Amino acid sequence: MSEKTFKIQIKGRVQGVGFRPFVFNLAQLLNINGTVSNDAQGVIIKMNTSKEKANSFLKTLLKNPPPVSIINTSTFEEIDREEFNDFSIVSSVTNQNINIPLTPDFVICNDCKEEINDATNRRYGYPFTTCVNCGPRYAITTKFPFERRNTALVDFEMCRACSKEYTDPLNRRFHSQTNSCSDCGIQLELVDNEGNRVDIDQQKIIEKAVTYISEGKILAIKNTNGYLLCCDATNFEVVERLRQKKKRPNKPFAVLYDTLESVQQDFEITAQENDSLNSTVSPIVILENTENTRIATQAIAPGLSQTGVLLPSSGLLVLVMAIIKKPIVCTSGNFHGSPIISENGIAQEKLGVVADYLVHHNLPIQFQQDDSVVKIVDGKQLIIRRSRGFAPNYFTENHNIEADTLAMGAHLKSTFSLVPNNHIYVSQYFGNLDSYDVSERYKKTIKQYLNVFNCRPKTILIDAHSAYQSSIIGKELSQNYNAELVKIQHHKAHFASVLGEHQLFDYDEKLLGVVWDGTGYGDDDAIWGGEFFIYDNHTMERVSHFDYYDWLANDKMSQEPRIALLSLLDDNNRHYIKDKFSDTEWKIYSKMLENNVLKTSSVGRLFDAVASALNIKDINSFEAEAPMLLENCALTYSKSYYIDFLHNIQFDTIPSKLIIERLIKAFREGFCKERLAYSFIYTMAKSIITLSRKHNTNTIACSGGVFQNSLLVSILSRLSKNHKIKLKLNCKLSANDENISFGQLMYFQNIKN
Repeated sequence: MSEKTFKIQIKGRVQGVGFRPFVFNLAQLLNINGTVSNDAQGVIIKMNTSKEKANSFLKTLLKNPPPVSIINTSTFEEIDREEFNDFSIVSSVTNQNINIPLTPDFVICNDCKEEINDATNRRYGYPFTTCVNCGPRYAITTKFPFERRNTALVDFEMCRACSKEYTDPLNRRFHSQTNSCSDCGIQLELVDNEGNRVDIDQQKIIEKAVTYISEGKILAIKNTNGYLLCCDATNFEVVERLRQKKKRPNKPFAVLYDTLESVQQDFEITAQENDSLNSTVSPIVILENTENTRIATQAIAPGLSQTGVLLPSSGLLVLVMAIIKKPIVCTSGNFHGSPIISENGIAQEKLGVVADYLVHHNLPIQFQQDDSVVKIVDGKQLIIRRSRGFAPNYFTENHNIEADTLAMGAHLKSTFSLVPNNHIYVSQYFGNLDSYDVSERYKKTIKQYLNVFNCRPKTILIDAHSAYQSSIIGKELSQNYNAELVKIQHHKAHFASVLGEHQLFDYDEKLLGVVWDGTGYGDDDAIWGGEFFIYDNHTMERVSHFDYYDWLANDKMSQEPRIALLSLLDDNNRHYIKDKFSDTEWKIYSKMLENNVLKTSSVGRLFDAVASALNIKDINSFEAEAPMLLENCALTYSKSYYIDFLHNIQFDTIPSKLIIERLIKAFREGFCKERLAYSFIYTMAKSIITLSRKHNTNTIACSGGVFQNSLLVSILSRLSKNHKIKLKLNCKLSANDENISFGQLMYFQNIKN
């Protein structure tokens, strides 16, 4: 049968994942001549063969692609005849605009782990060992396509041995763009906190660093996504010292273990938690503590019965853990409210105040990222923080959003989303834009994205709150690019994010949207945060909410749960909590209540108020501390004698003050706080079911930071099943404000009103 020339286009996550070497070897196996190359759309394969053999080639490729690739689409066509004498990998040459997903960072693979721990291997002890299946991608990308010349490794010329691997089709480093070794690769440096270099061989730096950790020192270690602050997790005193120096009194730290077996010594983990820990993302996974744990749990996560745990994501961390063989605290290298640090000089200046020693390296990091955080609830993975390994891609089908649309997101838990082509790019988590450093990094990263994709925004979407820093920056960009500026209400964007995740915009029946969070500017000028919407045929209508109560003292209300409690109590009950305030404070806040006009429906503040009412927390040291402690308290209640504080109450809007009044009455009558904490969360879940039945909906979609409460989600899941109601939650994105930018895109594209 005569040979013809065929062209296959593969789109998806197919660059920086060993796709071209994989195609090369498959072509060699099938004795096919042709070429494979990256282009602006993905991967292009050309071949001289019969149509049957070309089809067989494509079917094999689609059925068994490279391990970390994701194929979205493929096309197959016959083209004009070209002559090929063999099969070769062709360097990428493109002047087109990039139209591919960005490749995220991948955790070190098992093959590379074995090599760096094998004394007979030439990569023994080399902390930046990677291959086509693992290593940094997004973090080191300068532009596209993903070729070494377009990464931070461009200045590291491969030695003869690495070059040989790179050109050997039988080697798993065949065309590995991040290939390097100790002879030609990235170098470590160990210094004290004054910048004095510890004069020691490369091979001994990690060993010395581990010795310092074992001796009770704090180290700042530059990983491939930014600096980490590390210390012995079994040493209560050094963990407390880290807290004091980092100015982080109570917020939980994550703990790094060397192996899954070590994690299992301290925690009972489920199959889903096992899968998350071992995934190519290698996120922090929040696990329930056990009694026999080795770590200083009350210093690591004060007042909580859970710990964030992760496994090594890079060769550097693998080598550290292989020597120390005990868990270490592993937290972002920053100060409270500031972004993770990745530049050596800045780390020396700022982290030198915290760390006794610093481990630097000379690989520039282009996109700094925190570790991602997940939690398994009822067998489903919920994302708490979406960053390294997840960002920046969002895979969705047929989004139909007009190209060159930029969504600016919210103010807290900030992200942005960009649609420069056929893909949606949701950035990594940045943090609170009140911080100058966070705001500057947010702006810098937007600029990097626009440059990478050669994009000029035509439409910019912002939150309806004009004082949000994201909105202010969005206005500036709209003026710079002469782009249309569109405001989208905060909670409607939250709801749209779930609809978008589950592709529900063309759903054939109406849905109830439930959005609970701390704050968001409402359409009626109130502070929303406990909202119910009906979505039907591309329209969204607010149908209920939590009863309004006074919003006092602006941001101080979110920092001090006692203020939320004061606002929710009526005149007859306020005197019960007078001892939570000084005489001066009491006079000031009482006067505020007399003159206040700003109202809120915030469920986040309602959770705060309950935590204060039960004497769990009156003043937060970090965001959402009170609700976390409230949930922890509720989780310790093991009986089924809980209370529905809205039992036999008919309501159109949910009576916030009645819930608080009944809870305080029960507490004063002697009910234990564990039972009341559980009962409150049960009441909240039950209220959703009540309103779903009232509005005759069989599907509920929930979003907002309150839905990171695992007990609330678990109870709601159970009640939904009992009432045959379908429950939809954010799963690909975090439920908190990280999803706002994506939700803004979804609302803009799909909602008519």
